[in-house]
Amino acid sequence: MAKALFLSPMVASTSLDESVTFLEGAFGFKLVFSSETYRICEKDGLTLHLQKAGKDVGECAVYLEVDDLDEAWDRAKSHLDGVRHRSPFEQEYRMREFHVDIPHTNCLFFVGQSI
Repeated sequence: MAKALFLSPMVASTSLDESVTFLEGAFGFKLVFSSETYRICEKDGLTLHLQKAGKDVGECAVYLEVDDLDEAWDRAKSHLDGVRHRSPFEQEYRMREFHVDIPHTNCLFFVGQSI
């Protein structure tokens, strides 16, 4: 079974720059990744992900980093009948991921492995 490495909240923001500035000043986070619609802040080996709020972003999201994405995908895919999901793919921030809507919630579950 794939080992869980990190569990990171993903928070929608109407101003990514202001949210990062607040996290840096108030809590000592450091910006480690930045794109037009996404930021990752880190503190003491833990991460907080920020997404640009908009029409399709505003739901709860959680990021689970694992040590073996293929193993995690093999386990999950047999449970995805009728569940909105996205099969494994590579992200620009050097993660390979799959996405799953957790049934009966408004929560998107990201599962990823560093590449």
